Amino acid sequence: MTYAKKRYLIYFISTLFIMTLPFITINGNHILLLSFDKLQFHFIGNVYSVSELYIMPFLLMFLFIGIFAITSMFGRVWCGWACPQTIFRVIYRDLIESTILDLRRIKNKQKDIDYNKKSNQIKKYISLILWGIISFIISCNFMLYFVPPEDFFVYIQNPAEHSFMIIFILSVALFLVYDIVFMKENFCIYICPYSRIQSVLYDDNTKQVTYDFNRGGKVYENGAKSIFKIKQWSNNEECTTCEACVKVCPTHIDIRKGLQVECINCLECSDACSTVMGKLNKKSLINWGSTNKVLNKKDVSIFTKKNITYFASLFLSIFLAFYFSLEKESFLVNVNKTTELYKQKENGIISNNYILTIHNTQDKNYIFDIKLLENKDFNIKRFESVELKAGEKRKQVLILETTNDFNKLKNKPSKISIEIFANEDEKIKVRRQIAFFYPKN
Repeated sequence: MTYAKKRYLIYFISTLFIMTLPFITINGNHILLLSFDKLQFHFIGNVYSVSELYIMPFLLMFLFIGIFAITSMFGRVWCGWACPQTIFRVIYRDLIESTILDLRRIKNKQKDIDYNKKSNQIKKYISLILWGIISFIISCNFMLYFVPPEDFFVYIQNPAEHSFMIIFILSVALFLVYDIVFMKENFCIYICPYSRIQSVLYDDNTKQVTYDFNRGGKVYENGAKSIFKIKQWSNNEECTTCEACVKVCPTHIDIRKGLQVECINCLECSDACSTVMGKLNKKSLINWGSTNKVLNKKDVSIFTKKNITYFASLFLSIFLAFYFSLEKESFLVNVNKTTELYKQKENGIISNNYILTIHNTQDKNYIFDIKLLENKDFNIKRFESVELKAGEKRKQVLILETTNDFNKLKNKPSKISIEIFANEDEKIKVRRQIAFFYPKN
């Protein structure tokens, strides 16, 4: 199977996965959703409020370290095999323009479309319409990662009441049309910062698109042209200078000159070279392999010191994210002290006032109440149980006071343990330690 067929298969699987992921739920929660409307983050069936995003730093660390690790080991495999920019360009250029409308040839991406022909102009407009429809679908699917499908299809029926969402969808769709149709691969070459850091992460063990100049011969510059030291094919200079690898390159480079920031590891040049060299019963001169493997003929192990460091960092990020995710609470409680530290009655009883903010992050309605834990010297003077709907948040007043004259207590605790719980389910509870203030003398 050629690299192109493998790449198209991965494109199809990736697109199908991304398009269907917003509709997959676990126990009513989404696999991946960042809801600005409900201020929630859904991750693998777990729901986190904005005040619970303590796992986000570790997930971001895993993402960025993972990108660096993959680039260090396998080059720009993301760009050529998974990047949405590359997938969208393949859909528009290779599927719509080349296969469906026959405006260009897949094997020659350097030749521009002849717009002097009226039929080509009409086909170009058709391609714009087709890609505009696809861009709108992509934009709607992208929005589903911020607005859950069950809400999205309700909101879109009332566009006047959700104008920001409609404007966002249209803006993304228009950007995709401009980016894919007019900006093309210039986005990868001049705008994407990823291409600029690859040279820092690469070493001789990094797998990349490598031209074997030991077999094919080296290329050197002569003004604006690239010339081989020996143009005619011979036993020790196998390249036929057919330039099939140059014509098929989507970023318009000559891979025979070596590593370049424009290369996205799509390996179309390798397929082209395999076709030509196969007719001569020879292997391709262009392969996906490291410098040490292809040129220096050395055995390369993935377990280098640098890669082991990457693996350890990735494991630590995932471990910390998992560890802190275990601390996820059933609902959110925030305890704030009022401006008045305490009140003292004539009989020596001390009272403290608090404001409790209770946020029901569950998908059911619950009645929340409160109790003291293992402390007989205090009681709850005021707190009203509160019924909260799913996702609702409310503030309640809590007043605690001593049961007797505070000066006669042997142990004068400065902190009191309380438990807020749901009457309907004993497993839904949260414990807090709150400070209790009293006069020093």
